[in-house]
Amino acid sequence: MKIYFLGTGTSQGIPVIGSNHPVCKSNDARDKRLRVSVWISDVDFSIIIDCGPDFRQQMLTSNCDRVDAILFTHEHSDHTAGLDDIRPFNFKQEKNIPIYAHQRVLNNLKQRFDYIFETENKYPGAPSVDAIEVVNNQPFFINKKQIIPVNALHGNLQVFGYRVGDFAYLTDVKTIDEAEIEKLKGLKVLVINALREKEHHSHFTLKQALDFITLVQPEKAYLTHISYSLGFHNEVEKNLPNNVFLAYDNLEISI
Repeated sequence: MKIYFLGTGTSQGIPVIGSNHPVCKSNDARDKRLRVSVWISDVDFSIIIDCGPDFRQQMLTSNCDRVDAILFTHEHSDHTAGLDDIRPFNFKQEKNIPIYAHQRVLNNLKQRFDYIFETENKYPGAPSVDAIEVVNNQPFFINKKQIIPVNALHGNLQVFGYRVGDFAYLTDVKTIDEAEIEKLKGLKVLVINALREKEHHSHFTLKQALDFITLVQPEKAYLTHISYSLGFHNEVEKNLPNNVFLAYDNLEISI
């Protein structure tokens, strides 16, 4: 199974528009971060987790040519605003794209992208989806691969992470119950958000992310949803534990 980091930045991306922060001016490609998303692929399996405003650019850069499904963590725009750009996959694959999310998130998407969900007099060029509710503690299958939802809180907002085999992806997490942590035991790779060093009301700080990794004990962990205020990629990563890495856009790993 391959994991391709489509984007590893915050809701503003890096560089931030109009910012003169040194990280935003960095020439290191690893310091340039699109909105957070990941592509998981294997034989007869190709899914995207979150479809933000950089989706089109991410698909072109990654050379992704098939999407079997899109899993949404939550409804914030940096995770959902690219939904219209799934159209080429509709046309190429000649079918609806299944989207999986909490019912609250599906309701939000139906309001914001009402033309996608229209059932009468629908514009023929609009995207087409099959909306499938994700319910906590109810694993589901996509092309024979089991997906386990992992429930967490982003401040006061419920969000889902997802476990696929020995891999798990969680972003925009601030708190997570012990029962949900049990779902993450025995991982080869964990991806978890680590916004910055300063406390934040709805995201793990770097220290909180590292403490969480110590608790879960994956073989390897990658940090994502990175703010420019965390610092330069090279400087941050050299101070991380040996099994923890700072993810960056277009990084591909195999499990």
